[in-house]
Amino acid sequence: MTYKPKSDFLQVMIARGYMQDCSDLEGLDEALLAGALPGYIGYDATAQSLHVGHLLNIMMLRWFQKTGGKPITLMGGGTTKIGDPSFRSEERPLLDDAQIASNVASMGRVFAKYLRYGDGPTDAIMLNNAEWLDGLNYVEFLRDIGRHFSVNRMLSFESVKSRLDREQSLSFLEFNYMILQAYDFLELYRRFGCRLQMGGSDQWGNIVNGIDLTRRITGAEVFGLTTPLLTTADGRKMGKSAGGATWLNAEMLSPYEFWQFWRNTADADVGRFLKLYTELPVEECERLGALGGSEVNAAKIALANAVTTLCHGEEAARAAEATAREVFEKGGVGADLPTVALGADEIPETGIPVVQLLVRSGLAGSGKEARRLIADGGARLDDRPLTDPGLTIGRDALAGTLKLSAGKKRHALVRLAD
Repeated sequence: MTYKPKSDFLQVMIARGYMQDCSDLEGLDEALLAGALPGYIGYDATAQSLHVGHLLNIMMLRWFQKTGGKPITLMGGGTTKIGDPSFRSEERPLLDDAQIASNVASMGRVFAKYLRYGDGPTDAIMLNNAEWLDGLNYVEFLRDIGRHFSVNRMLSFESVKSRLDREQSLSFLEFNYMILQAYDFLELYRRFGCRLQMGGSDQWGNIVNGIDLTRRITGAEVFGLTTPLLTTADGRKMGKSAGGATWLNAEMLSPYEFWQFWRNTADADVGRFLKLYTELPVEECERLGALGGSEVNAAKIALANAVTTLCHGEEAARAAEATAREVFEKGGVGADLPTVALGADEIPETGIPVVQLLVRSGLAGSGKEARRLIADGGARLDDRPLTDPGLTIGRDALAGTLKLSAGKKRHALVRLAD
């Protein structure tokens, strides 16, 4: 990269590793220097919570605000009714209006932890694209907006082309998604003077469509900026773990489990993740990332504490670290471990199979996985090796609290409900 940006935002993006592609780096730099530029990222409401895979872009919005930009979080109440086909092998399940509204409300609580909302020049605003998409007249939309799109070009975008190359069906409903997303950019420019759309690199085609549409209709100079799609050192998609998605809402994933996800970061990822997911100075991130041997554990704890503090608060981060020390260093139980509370009616007279408890606690994804875990010597009950997959646990044993473990780092408690 030969051009060196002058704006604080772009300097941060480059120094911390957020930058993948930019439609016009010099033009965006000048626009950022001119004042509080509105910029947005869109989030379809496909689940009750955002997950760690979204966190990179949430942090980008946070830095955008901290460096003088005006963030817009656009909730996809309208586009969720179609579903983004980008790089998917099949069509998303369609959600009804009530479920979408519930998801939007639940997801919105996460953003309030990272962004300052209000009426000030750099205060964030939250919008829902259902506001303008739900009332569109189809014929007028095709005439005024659809005529600006080339089907040939749309078919050339990698997100669509890869689906068709695999001879996997792409419905006409999904094909409309990129037109609606482009229309969002146009509407945000008209209503709020928004001149920047940000997102992951898988959204590049959709972002370019929005830039082109807005320029064609308004003549405005607008911009796109994308982040890299992250994978961990072992090649897994960021945010995926053995138990599924790493959710940001505490009711879907406890702060302790969230903390533990970051504590278990691979050595090779620590420095990079510190730059992307915390606000520690770059020099400190590099120092911590360069630690080796047992010292790298201190860097992982610093990462877990910093990320958990942003998402769940400092108190939750301290409690998670204390629980981890109790469990790992002192061999204790740890009150903040994930807990399964069983009703007495859920436990047969003959007892409940330990395999079922491993699945119920999230330590195994299925009974087959639980039995394999036991056979491989990776399961423990109250810190003792669990060797019998046919073991059943009676009500008397559950009168106290049992501790189940999968490997050295994943634990859960099982007890009778009060």
